[in-house]
Amino acid sequence: MFGRIAARYDLANRLLSGGIDKWWRFRLVRAVQKSKPQRILDLATGSGDVAFALGKSVTSAKEIVGMDFCQPMLDQAIRKLEAQSQPATSIIRFQQGDGLALPLPDESFDAVSISFGLRNMANRERSLSEMRRVLRPGGRMFVLEFSQPYPWLKPLYLFYLRKVLPTFAGFITGDRGAYVYLNETIEQFPNRADLSEEIRRAGFSHVSVSSLTGCIVALHEAVR
Repeated sequence: MFGRIAARYDLANRLLSGGIDKWWRFRLVRAVQKSKPQRILDLATGSGDVAFALGKSVTSAKEIVGMDFCQPMLDQAIRKLEAQSQPATSIIRFQQGDGLALPLPDESFDAVSISFGLRNMANRERSLSEMRRVLRPGGRMFVLEFSQPYPWLKPLYLFYLRKVLPTFAGFITGDRGAYVYLNETIEQFPNRADLSEEIRRAGFSHVSVSSLTGCIVALHEAVR
């Protein structure tokens, strides 16, 4: 499914979020920056927007690995990388990998980020466990993901998800079904408190969460 929409994925994100996705990424990158990591894994990197933002802003970084299961999405990221010649992109590389069985050694990263990808994992518990495995002791995980909005916002938000988003996205990408899937996975995803508890059960400590845009999105941070 993601392979089918890869070519127009970035455009759809900008239009469907009204550009707010840039703010959400800024908040993630700022949180990662504070931990001053040298080796960063950006899991479910997609077309690489978060990896590029990390490369630009996290001055402590020596290596950033963008990993995704979907090769057509990675192909978009690689095209962007090849089109750039900035020093910040020289530390970035992209690699295919399964979030449920990362092809990476234990304790090999200072930080792991995942943006709007945990929701697509077939087994969240296993994915969280894998992220913990590749983090060094004291390393940090950052999860930027859709959440459940505040009650006052929920009726309007659900109307947008169910009625407006699939039709508009279908026009942009030619694949309405992909965004019906998006709507369904968002509605079924845990709220910020329940996801925080899942993260704790996976063995993380110091779990914190910030609500963004009426809690449409939440940013979770945790320590291995």
